[in-house]
Amino acid sequence: MSRDPLYVEGSTFLTNVRQLIRDNYVRALPVVDEQKRVVGVIKAQDILKVTSSRSNVTVTGFISEAPRVTEYANVQEAIRLMIENESIILPVIQAEDKPVLVGIISLMDIFSSLDLSKAPDKPVSEIMSKKVIIASVNEPLTKVWDKMTEGDFTGIPVVNEKGEPVGMVTKFDILRHGWARISKEDTSKPKDTTHLKVQKVMSTPLQSINPDDSVKKAMEVMLKYDVGRIPVVKDGKLAGIVDRYDLIKSYLGE
Repeated sequence: MSRDPLYVEGSTFLTNVRQLIRDNYVRALPVVDEQKRVVGVIKAQDILKVTSSRSNVTVTGFISEAPRVTEYANVQEAIRLMIENESIILPVIQAEDKPVLVGIISLMDIFSSLDLSKAPDKPVSEIMSKKVIIASVNEPLTKVWDKMTEGDFTGIPVVNEKGEPVGMVTKFDILRHGWARISKEDTSKPKDTTHLKVQKVMSTPLQSINPDDSVKKAMEVMLKYDVGRIPVVKDGKLAGIVDRYDLIKSYLGE
């Protein structure tokens, strides 16, 4: 659990929340009332769709319900709640009758707590997603940003002209370079910024695994390089992709 987490109130402007997300690279934030009682969460996926022309909009209206746990809950209960609800974070409260925020549990917290020696002995080909959304190295960032937003992806593989995977691009790669939503958000930017290409911000070298690699190997790579998804590559071509949810579900035998 991470104590003293970032949080927002219902009266916080979305523009301020968006800046918090950009500065801290978080995918969700807990929302609290005046007494710091948890009322829900707000997801980066939702607020990054809002244009700057609506800068006077507050968090209220964009709050999502979210399961929560007390600081005395066990890890297995937290894992179960996160998987069942596909939660990005779990707010941690003092008690059910006193839902004051004391911390959060993230998917990374859960993933890091797993015992790798108990990882199932199965190849990632059995759990990977075979239908993979991709970006090309010369694709405009605006198009890739919209592709990730529409598909609710935080990152996608990048391929070259031969269809070979060469890198990854995430929303936070784009945010970090200050080019998010450049086609809609900032009318003061010159028009040629809409022609910025993925290769300018993608992460390289690509960390990948083979279809025959084990779930344990995938977990080790993900932890070593602190990434949330890993492309599965066979004979130089993209065969699939696995993310933390896939690996956690496999670990639990689902």
